[in-house]
Parts: sequence; C-alpha cells; structure tokens
Amino acid sequence: MVTKKNILLTGATGTVGKEVLKQLLEKEVYNIIVFSPLRAKNKKFYSKIKGKIIVHYGSLEKEEDLQKITEPIDVVIHLAAIIPPLADEKPEMARRVNSLGTKYLLSRIKELNKNAFFMYSSSVSVYGDRLSNPNIKVNDPLIASEGDEYGLTKIEAEKHIQNSGLNWSIFRLSAIMGVKNHKLSKLMFHMPLDTPMEIVTPSDTARVFVNAIEKKNSLIGKFFNLGGGEKCRLTYRELLEKSFDLYGLGKLNFPPKTFAEKNFHCGYMVDSDELEELLSYRTHTLDDYFLMTKNSIPWIQKIATIIFSYPVKKYLQSLSEPLHAFKTKDQKLMNRFFKN
Repeated sequence: MVTKKNILLTGATGTVGKEVLKQLLEKEVYNIIVFSPLRAKNKKFYSKIKGKIIVHYGSLEKEEDLQKITEPIDVVIHLAAIIPPLADEKPEMARRVNSLGTKYLLSRIKELNKNAFFMYSSSVSVYGDRLSNPNIKVNDPLIASEGDEYGLTKIEAEKHIQNSGLNWSIFRLSAIMGVKNHKLSKLMFHMPLDTPMEIVTPSDTARVFVNAIEKKNSLIGKFFNLGGGEKCRLTYRELLEKSFDLYGLGKLNFPPKTFAEKNFHCGYMVDSDELEELLSYRTHTLDDYFLMTKNSIPWIQKIATIIFSYPVKKYLQSLSEPLHAFKTKDQKLMNRFFKN
C-alpha cells in the first residue's frame, strides 16, 4: 500500500490558494492539511469540503498556533501573505505575517520533518522598478521600490527560507490576473501606464505548485520566475484600455498625473520558460484571459457601467494618490511617484 504524502497548504482561501486546493483535491492522492486564520468566511468555505481536508486554524504571527500542526509534513505550499494595499498601510502587520510568520512556519516544519520540501510564493515586486530594464531574470538584484513594504517582506522571507536548512524552491510570481480577483483600490494608480507586464492566470499559477510536488528533485534549492510567457505580455496601458472597453467604461481618459511615473514593479519574466519546460503549467494566453473576463461580466452590469461610466471613473480618479500628491504639492510623495 502506497502511503499518501501530507501536503500543508497556507493561503488556501486566496486567489491562487483556492486553485491549488481545487487541483490537489482533483488528484485524490494526497492528504491535504490547511493552516488558516479563524474567520467565519473561511469556516464556511472549508465546510463545503468537510471530510476531504484537515484544517488547523491559527495565525502565522503566533508560534503557539503552529503547534496545532502535528502531521509529519512532506510538502509545504506556502501562499499566505498580507498583500497590498493593506501591506503598505500596515507594514508591521505585513512583516509579522509575511516575514516572521514564514520564519515560524519553517521552524515548525523542520521539527515535524527535516526532509520536507518547502515551496514559497514570492513576487515580482522583489525586483522593484524595472521601467528602464523590463527584462527580468532570477539572478537580478532584489531592490524593492520605495514605499513597497510588501516587496520588502518578500525579500526578508526569501532569506529565512534560504537559511532554514530545509529543501526549498522559491517561485517569484508575475502579475496574477483572474476574472474574480479584481478589487478596485488606490494601488491601480501606483503603476505607470507604460509598465511592461507578463500576466499569468491563477489556475496556471496553481499548476506550478501542484506539478512541482512530484518534480522536487529538479527544483530544490532554486529560484524561478513564474509568468505566462511571451503570449501573456503587454503594457499596463494596454491592459487597462482593453479592460475598460470590456466593462463598458469607455476610454482611459484620466487627467495627467493620475498615474505614477515610477516606483512600482513588473516586467517581462524572460527566463520563465525554464519553469514551463520543467512543469508544463501554461494553458492560458492573453486572448484566453480577456475572453474569460468578457464572459464573466453579466450583461446587466455592463449596461449599468456604460450608463454610469462618468461617475465611476470620477470615483476611481478620487482614489489616485499620485494625483492628490500633485494637486496638494506634497513634495515627498511627488518625489516617490513622479520623475524629475
């Protein structure tokens, strides 16, 4: 009788985490253990798959909560994190969860099984502003953009993983674009319109972590850029123009200085084909993404958006920190967002 591997998953209720959980369940060959914050919506989510997974509730900030994990873990898929804009608004919380929480988790896993394979979802944000040099490779310097607390915590977490003594692989995720993870926030105006991007869908991203379980010998001790490839590349301007058209918002006609001119991240993951060759995870292109987006928009919503496009765009414009900084002549923020 073959013993099932114990897979520990964090961040299972996130955009990528839900896809990872779904794909793991479809395989029916693993024991799935989830570590998750105790929240009503999380309990409701897990209740739908009761009996198929083991759930331990707790916080990565608390070492004592991690003692609830008692299974001899074979593989860890660590996706949990405080993400922007909350990570930038509450940097200490982000550091406790993203950096220290990762350190605590590594320590607990090492106690349970020093031979465990630890996979981590890092971010393209660790490379910082790449407007002048958009072609990104894993050996490039890690320099988070000014004000990017999230990027800083990811860099710290990577160091903890490298020093853990465990078998590990770190995947630096490109722009994750799914039809259900669009949340309007002030962050949309932090990215310069001419920023090159390489998107990847949540399901393709999840496939990396799931496929990697049985390919760990080719992955251990390595960093990988995770992107959708050449057929998933465009600029932020092109992404917004197409999205505005699909949602019925019309043209991308915001006033000058609404969008930042520097200090964000993203670029082309020019070496992400290496990961594709190892794990065969890509199934979607830009055309697929836009078609999925189009099909996800209820016709009544699009009609309403067309009718109210002006007030919707005025509201979005009111979220722009670069524009506010420009209007109020906030020199500190102007130096952060705009070129001299």
